[in-house]
Amino acid sequence: MTGQRPFAPSPISRGPAPLYRQAAAQLRAAIGSGRIAVGAELATEAELARGFGVSLITVRQALRELETDGLIRKRPAKAAVVTASMPLLPAPRPLNSIEDVVAATAGADLRISSYGPRRSAEAAAAFGLPLGTALPCLRGRLFRDGGPLSEVTIYFPPEIGARLSRADFDDVVVFRSVERHLGIRLAGARITVTAEPADAALARALDTEAGAPVLVNRMLWRAVDGSPVELTIARHRADRYSLSYDFP
Repeated sequence: MTGQRPFAPSPISRGPAPLYRQAAAQLRAAIGSGRIAVGAELATEAELARGFGVSLITVRQALRELETDGLIRKRPAKAAVVTASMPLLPAPRPLNSIEDVVAATAGADLRISSYGPRRSAEAAAAFGLPLGTALPCLRGRLFRDGGPLSEVTIYFPPEIGARLSRADFDDVVVFRSVERHLGIRLAGARITVTAEPADAALARALDTEAGAPVLVNRMLWRAVDGSPVELTIARHRADRYSLSYDFP
């Protein structure tokens, strides 16, 4: 059934997060806390826009996020209705900048399993090297809230990896360790996102079932001079990790 609308939006301003994300965060918190009950109507888009001090377009972007989460159901010419108090998927993490990559590791713990030479045709090709080249390779897992989130494999060109030791990887954000220990400044990365089913070994590593969906991020990091510095391949549990992108 529908109910009253106890939620009063607070004005938002430009800051580190886009306006629509700030609006969505307020609504998500109100729904999660029960201030807006399941079955209740939200305020109209025009009312929300006035309360937040933003445009209708911004409000509609925020509502689309909540609908994607499974928290609300939008209705033509009517206010949206709250359908769940908890999102069906993890809150999507923006991945539009180096700062977003760092933020995605908040609260995570990197547990390194090995650092040594390993052959990878994919990594060798990314670095412009012969396909049989043995490359310095860091392997480990990211944990959050006590459970495995991701399996991480990071390859380095030989001239970079040879200057690093396992003890140098003292930051959950590995490229920050590389920058600090080698004095290399990174300019950015090319990111490729794919999906694959977990094989038996990956399923054990991520504490999930074989065949479960895995989200794979391949990030080829480059220095300011354009040279490749590292290839990070992170395989994430799809039920604990999701991404979002903003297009200008």
